[in-house]
Amino acid sequence: MLGIDLSQIYKHSELYQRTKDLVRDLNRPSAGPINLHFNNKYPQPFFNQCLICLWKQNLSYWRNIHYTGGRYFITVMIALIFGTTFWGLGQKRTKEQDLFNSMGSMYAAVLILGIQNALGIQAVVAIERTVFYKERAAGMYSALPYTFAQVAIELPYVFIQTLIYGTLVYTMIGFEWITTKFFWYLFFMYFTLLYFTFFGMLAVGLAPDGRMAVIVSSGFYGLWNLFSGFLIPVHRIPIWSRWFYWICPVAWTLYGLGASQFGDVMDKFETGETAAEFLRRYYGFRHEYLGLAAVVTMACAIAFAFFLSFP
Repeated sequence: MLGIDLSQIYKHSELYQRTKDLVRDLNRPSAGPINLHFNNKYPQPFFNQCLICLWKQNLSYWRNIHYTGGRYFITVMIALIFGTTFWGLGQKRTKEQDLFNSMGSMYAAVLILGIQNALGIQAVVAIERTVFYKERAAGMYSALPYTFAQVAIELPYVFIQTLIYGTLVYTMIGFEWITTKFFWYLFFMYFTLLYFTFFGMLAVGLAPDGRMAVIVSSGFYGLWNLFSGFLIPVHRIPIWSRWFYWICPVAWTLYGLGASQFGDVMDKFETGETAAEFLRRYYGFRHEYLGLAAVVTMACAIAFAFFLSFP
């Protein structure tokens, strides 16, 4: 309106020149600058990341009553079914069939309860994996503390599950009430349920989605079932595929359960053969190798937990 170009006046003013000089000075690095550097990629040290992730997983499990409560309910139901079906079977040792029945009860329990654990955890991990990718990309924590928390939070829950199942089944089936034998039964069941659970987690980590993880892991369950040593004893497996028996986790579990419960039993069958001799001849289970079976079963759980941190 006044015919004055304020922008031109400002460009020729002293204020404009001082502002340009200030911007130029601020853009110049000072003498001997120190580059911005962080000692760690993540805001918290490794130990704190583990504690935070464990706290997060603890709250998640405590609030997920459908998973934790459902697992215990299924465990009690399976224990009652097996206990009533094989009631008092552990005290029967007069025929070879009695030992077959006892081994069958342990074989069926390991697969049914173990696969149930693996399938149950896969649904949980598949949902949490999306959250994990988002939080790791944001630099909140690395994969190792998250894996540690996933593994650690399962330890007490599986232990309670083992106590519930082991106490009910061991009492109802009537296995020999010796402290060491009861301990061995709980030991092998505990680490068996652990390696099934960790394998379910690992399958989800390797597969692109939860449905593919179920399909892939089902194939392994079939192989573990076939080479467990119950359907086909180890000496009847063809020599070219016998190697898979020795790397099959379920085979070592049955080895440990059978050897711990019957590997030192000297009760004679109608044929004159003792239970320990029959177990060694037919299944190849030796009581003196019980410690080796325990180490391998434990190593399977540790191995699956270790490889879980890589996907």
